[in-house]
Amino acid sequence: MHPTTTIAVLASALAGPACSPTLDWRELRPEGTGIAVTFPCKPDRHARPIVVAGHAVRMEMLVCSAGGSTYALAFADLPDPAAVAPALAELRALAVTNIAAVPAPAASLQVPGMTPSPQAARVVLSGRYPDGAAVYEQAAFFAKGMRVYQASVVGNRPAGDAADTFLAALKLPA
Repeated sequence: MHPTTTIAVLASALAGPACSPTLDWRELRPEGTGIAVTFPCKPDRHARPIVVAGHAVRMEMLVCSAGGSTYALAFADLPDPAAVAPALAELRALAVTNIAAVPAPAASLQVPGMTPSPQAARVVLSGRYPDGAAVYEQAAFFAKGMRVYQASVVGNRPAGDAADTFLAALKLPA
C-alpha cells in the first residue's frame, strides 16, 4: 500500500463531523524528521517499506485525527538525488489515484528551508473512497536534499482553514 493510500484509509476510518474546538494545535519537531510541523492533535508514528520512484525505501508517517479530518506527514529518504523529482511527481499522482479524484492543477509551494524543485506543489482534491463516500484532500509535496515529504489533510468534507494552518506551518531547518 502506498503512503497516500494509507492516509486515505486512515481518514475514512476516522472521519467525523468537523468542529474547530476539537483542534488543539501544537508545534512539534519529531525526532529524526528534520521538520517542524504543527498538528491539531497528538500524532502516532508509523513506518513501513514502500517503493517510490523505483527505489525501496522506509516511509515514516506521523498521523492523527481531529475535527473530522486526518492530518499526516509522511517522509522517506531516497538513495539517489535524481529520484527526488520523480518521487514527488509519483506521490502527487498517487494522491489523485487513491481517492479517484480528477487531476487538479497544482499550486506552487514554498516551505521554508525546502530544496527548490519544480515538482514541489500543493493540491486540493475531491474524490471518492472505494465505497463511494465523498473524500476531500489537501496535500503538499516537497523535499529537502534527498528526503521527500508529503503532508496531507483528508476527510469527508473540505478542511478549509484547518488545512491551511497545517500546511502553512511546515518548516525545515536551514
